[in-house]
Amino acid sequence: MKENIKKHTEEIGKKVKSMGPIKIIILSIMLIGTICSYVLHDYIFPAESIFNRGISDSEFVNGVLALVPKIIQAIRVISIVLLITTVVLAILNRVFRKNQRQITVIRLINSIVKCVVAIILVIAVLAIWGINTTALITGAGVVTLIVGLGMQSLISDVVAGLFIVFENEFNVGDIITIGDFRGTVVSIGIRTTKLEALGNIKIVNNSDIRGVLNQTIKPSTAKSLIDIEYGESLQRVEEVIQSKLPDVKIEGVLGEISYDGVATLGASGVTLQFTAQCNEGDIFAIQREMNKQLKLMFDENGVGIPFNQLVVHLEKEEE
Repeated sequence: MKENIKKHTEEIGKKVKSMGPIKIIILSIMLIGTICSYVLHDYIFPAESIFNRGISDSEFVNGVLALVPKIIQAIRVISIVLLITTVVLAILNRVFRKNQRQITVIRLINSIVKCVVAIILVIAVLAIWGINTTALITGAGVVTLIVGLGMQSLISDVVAGLFIVFENEFNVGDIITIGDFRGTVVSIGIRTTKLEALGNIKIVNNSDIRGVLNQTIKPSTAKSLIDIEYGESLQRVEEVIQSKLPDVKIEGVLGEISYDGVATLGASGVTLQFTAQCNEGDIFAIQREMNKQLKLMFDENGVGIPFNQLVVHLEKEEE
């Protein structure tokens, strides 16, 4: 669990480092411009300022100059809102990184905040440019109602995503199975959940997620089935297992490898079952290593492992 958190934190850090300088430079320029606009407020915004007097004989030039105060006001609003949003998200991202649940919740909050901030900025900028935002918001509410009736699946995805996060069904970094796809949760968004397995990304709508098998909450069981020949004495083989199995050590196994007894009586041998507790992410590697180490243990102690045999009976010819 700690390794997964560290891995996700490192990935986020790399993204921040790659995007950070550009974002910081742009935001710094906007903030400097905002500060300057407040310092030079009396020279920019009054009716008698150079931008509002109409100093040129060209109407086009005067029109362009008249737009400057509005552009500066828009930059002010965008700069202040982006600064506050960036600081708040940075604090939240830094504080809530202690476990997978917090990482999942903070990513969802980031997505919601960015959408809300984008809407607020659009409305604020339109208001600065003299557009009646009250009528716009009222019209948008009616449009939203109409569109919402036709977008029930989208609303279902959003609601299902919120329940997934707040009921803690699974988190980013967990290994889960949805349907017949087993993968690691790489993101839980407002509308979709993404799973990764062997370099493939499966995108599932949140409302389509049913019967999730979360394989990360508790340790998983790696299983190894080894056949021995029918001619082998089971008592002798179990004595070998009892004395030699504790010496078999495999990295990633939680505790000791357990011998569970005879699993089945196969066509050409007796199948013995061995199990070990491990993290779900290590289960396949540990199963392969268990097969290898148990085979070596049996070889070193003269325990025969059978192979498929075909017995052919020939019909005798009548004399």
